[in-house]
Amino acid sequence: MITIPTAAVLALLCLACYKFIIYPTILSPLAKIPIAHWSCSLSPAWILYHRQRQDDTTTVHAAHKSLGPIIRLAPNEISINSVDGGIRAVYAGGFEKGSWYSNVFSNYGVQPMFAMEGHSEHSKRKRMLSNVYAKSTLQGSVPLTTQTEILLRHRLHPRLKASAESDEPVELYDVFSAVTMDFVSGYIFGLKNGSDFIRNKEAGIKLFHDFKARQKFTFWPQEMAAFTKRLRAVGLKWLVVPTWVDRANQDIEDWLIGMCDKAEDTMQLAKTGQQISAEDYPTVYSQLRSNLTKDAAKHGQRDDLRLNIASELLDHTLAGFDTSGITLTWLAWQLSRPQNISWQKDLQAELATLDKSLSAKTIDGLPILHATLMETLRLHAAIPGNQPRITPQMPTSLGDAEAGVMFADLPPGIRVQAQAWSLHRHPTVFPDPEVWRPERWLTEDGELGNDPKMTRWFWAFGSGGRMCVGSNLAMLDMKATVVAIWGNFSTELVDDEGMVPNGGYMAEPLGVGHGGKKGMGKGRTFLKCKLQALPTPNPA
Repeated sequence: MITIPTAAVLALLCLACYKFIIYPTILSPLAKIPIAHWSCSLSPAWILYHRQRQDDTTTVHAAHKSLGPIIRLAPNEISINSVDGGIRAVYAGGFEKGSWYSNVFSNYGVQPMFAMEGHSEHSKRKRMLSNVYAKSTLQGSVPLTTQTEILLRHRLHPRLKASAESDEPVELYDVFSAVTMDFVSGYIFGLKNGSDFIRNKEAGIKLFHDFKARQKFTFWPQEMAAFTKRLRAVGLKWLVVPTWVDRANQDIEDWLIGMCDKAEDTMQLAKTGQQISAEDYPTVYSQLRSNLTKDAAKHGQRDDLRLNIASELLDHTLAGFDTSGITLTWLAWQLSRPQNISWQKDLQAELATLDKSLSAKTIDGLPILHATLMETLRLHAAIPGNQPRITPQMPTSLGDAEAGVMFADLPPGIRVQAQAWSLHRHPTVFPDPEVWRPERWLTEDGELGNDPKMTRWFWAFGSGGRMCVGSNLAMLDMKATVVAIWGNFSTELVDDEGMVPNGGYMAEPLGVGHGGKKGMGKGRTFLKCKLQALPTPNPA
């Protein structure tokens, strides 16, 4: 005879069996989606393991190659690798962001635009800023044009010339990080208020390496948020996130808000009628401050204006320098490899036609420059990893409409991701996807191509209303930097042992040296090249 306690235990076991085994593996709307690993319908442990190891991007890509355009990664999580029925449905279809972003990308306790979960608040902030990042604005910007001349002709060129004359190899990842940080911070805060890492090399290297070293610990607040909060509550967060990470975060926040304060001082000087040099005008800071002030007055808000501005601009600064620096490093690696030396020579021949110009409009239409950069963004996207969204309240259909693989009635609250790494390696769109082939972006006559299918699958800057707001600035400063370097120097590969890509959210080269393959620190090496001045240089 079964007693009441026994019956209760059996009932609980049956309920648990149904909830954690039968429903997710057989009855769930996700049950028909191919699983990336045998355990995925039962537990998120498999994908969490790979995310903690920072090899989830390559692991998920391998699963897509064998299982198709839509796969299941966890009981409540799927990955898509398609356009129609995939990224177009998710990223242009109103799927919202979850707390995955705000848990890590908030600054000073304030969410920037990138971390905002709701579409309406994101759109409102984007409207405040989109004009200063518009291509037409950038190409006609006197401050940016002047900043480009100063940074590349008067700061970068002397540094590279000295390296070429010394015949010593140059660590190019550090150079590109310095250039892109000075570019981005100069446009945002004004040149005198931004960084000067091209000339102040040691300060730049310290910040870059401290910044990168933090990133491998973002797994815990992102993917294990509740667990990390509990550890913090009892004073044990240090078990998973070292205390120096919090100190490094604080140092970066202090550094950034210092640039905000200097930009504010410049604005106040301008109000008194004092003449401000074009290059020192804080273009983005000024626009954001003005629009946030107007919005606060309109709605009677009393939020801390200083911290709202600082949080937004910290995100722009770090994202802008990091992604562009990574891309330029991979581009330099490809151009300097012996098998690609013909592309370096073709690029130099094209740049020799510029007649000393660094005009954004002039360099934007150069076919070989554009093709080599686009192919680098395809093969080595700086952020190749997952960009999660949450399925909406109404039932959703996802898959690959072109291939006729669709899964209907997906419930709300499902985490959906796509990743540029996989989209950029679709073999029918990009033949020989693992090979760096700039010619795929050119016509047979060597002019800029316009393949609509490649354009649809190109995802280095995302898509939809939340695509990278600074993509035009990134393309401009990267192209200008390429002109300044390969228009005046040739590069020869010396040491590329550190050019091993991270396999997670970011694709920066891991480097070798202090801390092992997964470490970071001063003295770490990534890409060392020798520079040689061209016989008839076009002064940077």
